[in-house]
Amino acid sequence: MQLFLTPSSMQLSTRPTKSQPLKIVALGDSLVYGFGDPEGGGWVERLRRQWMSPDSAGHIIYNLGVRGDRVQQVAQRLEVEFRHRGELRNQVPDLIILSVGVNDSARLGRLNGRNYTDFAAFQLQINFLLEMAQQLCPVLFVGMTPVDESKMPFLDCLYYNHTDQYRYKEATRIACLQRGIPYLDIFQKWMERGEQWWSKRLSLDGLHPNTSGYQALLADVTNWEAIATFQHKSYSPGSNKDTI
Repeated sequence: MQLFLTPSSMQLSTRPTKSQPLKIVALGDSLVYGFGDPEGGGWVERLRRQWMSPDSAGHIIYNLGVRGDRVQQVAQRLEVEFRHRGELRNQVPDLIILSVGVNDSARLGRLNGRNYTDFAAFQLQINFLLEMAQQLCPVLFVGMTPVDESKMPFLDCLYYNHTDQYRYKEATRIACLQRGIPYLDIFQKWMERGEQWWSKRLSLDGLHPNTSGYQALLADVTNWEAIATFQHKSYSPGSNKDTI
């Protein structure tokens, strides 16, 4: 199996001071891109707009979501995207938010078809992605939302289901736990709220959140302790790596 290019050993050239706004890149699939939310553009875009308010902290977030991306595609573009998102005094971003994996879990062609990304390969790829990201800067991971199995197949060929979603998100959660990367388990949170709740927050395609779904996602992210902790974290100028 072909893996990915090894990330460069170049570390962050400039670290922010306490008073500087954060520079954040959000990479992933359509959940980052915001497909299904014509009103607000998804949770990342809604967060960006909040931070554009004059009375906000002024943090800067770049939406680097690509519809249909799997872990391998995100890993292939991670470092290039990261290196080209510096701003003002910061030569590179301060934080990476990742959200990917649901497309890897889909079954191709039929209910019992092969997974789009073989599970063993996915485990290798998600570990590689996390290790590469951590070499660049601190990392947070936002998990996937549950799908509506009754609306499958998506695009007449992709069968998503909760059993595979759980397997792939658990592999991701455990990989994050092993590396000390905060993981927001959206799948678990939404499932615990009940089918009547989460089904109303999915688009007609059964895969993407709708406007209400992205509003709920934004609330889950902004109420997440890891986000609050990072926003209020003190930095030591000159340090080349910080952890949460």
